[in-house]
Amino acid sequence: MFGFKFIKFDAMTYVLQYKNGGIKQEGRGLSFWYYQPTTSIVAIPVGSDDAPFIFEDSTKDFQTVTVQGEITYQINDPKRLANVLDFTVDKNGKRTSGDYEKLSQRIVNEAQAAASVYLGNNTLREAMAGSKELEKAILRQLQTSEAIQSIGIQPLSVIVLTVKPTPEMARALEAETREALQIESDEAIYKRRNFAVEQERAIKESELNTEIAVEEKKKQIADKKMEADIKKAENDRALREMKINADIAIETDRQQLIDLQTENKRKLADADAYRMKKMLTLYQGLDWKTIMALNGKSDPKLNVALAFRELAENSGNIQNLNISPDLLNNLIK
Repeated sequence: MFGFKFIKFDAMTYVLQYKNGGIKQEGRGLSFWYYQPTTSIVAIPVGSDDAPFIFEDSTKDFQTVTVQGEITYQINDPKRLANVLDFTVDKNGKRTSGDYEKLSQRIVNEAQAAASVYLGNNTLREAMAGSKELEKAILRQLQTSEAIQSIGIQPLSVIVLTVKPTPEMARALEAETREALQIESDEAIYKRRNFAVEQERAIKESELNTEIAVEEKKKQIADKKMEADIKKAENDRALREMKINADIAIETDRQQLIDLQTENKRKLADADAYRMKKMLTLYQGLDWKTIMALNGKSDPKLNVALAFRELAENSGNIQNLNISPDLLNNLIK
């Protein structure tokens, strides 16, 4: 209305508001009203962005290769970039020029120049195997380039996806590589077979050494067993000798004991005989009745028995003998 417009930008956009040839305000993520006939607005994205590239170049050995990759960069000085390229936007926030595409092309051109130097110093094989070195060379060139620094660009990373030769060279390399791989395969088969033979020989030697060791152990075991048997026989013989000697000693002691006991018994018998002889001397010439009377210990049954004996001895002089039943009962009991 009457030329006044409202515009709003996100936080990843650096905004420069020009009015009457000077900067009225600047900053990230601004939103404001402005008078369109007298105002120009520059919007520069400050977030990281990617610049893909693909180009052809020649190696040291004059082989054409195709390099494909991507550069990640960020605008770190928007005001410097605004002085070099046109990032003016209209009332709807759309760019009015194609300078933003020029920015990516300038970065890719610097990358191609660095890659050309690297490829010119390396052969095809080295270039194909050195993608990481190529990345470092491009990034180093971008970081030190005055052209890149003059527009306020900060390179963040470089990724080289492929370094491809021409199809004809690729087939030639494939054939050469195939032959080399076949040779390596043959060598690997030879080495594997040779290794298998060496391993088999080592296994056989190990088995023979094991058998020798086993036989040696058996011989040692047999020797040890023989020594143990000999030692056991010697111990058994020593034990038998000790037992025999012990038996001899026991029998000797027993014989001495028997002799001593016999001598003692003989002496006791002689003493008893001498005592009895002396006692019998006292009773010589005495009647047995007198001896019985001298005993002093009278047993009624013995007296009855003696009485019956007297009756028996004088039975010729007895006319009549009466024995009461009570006496017989007592004698029987």
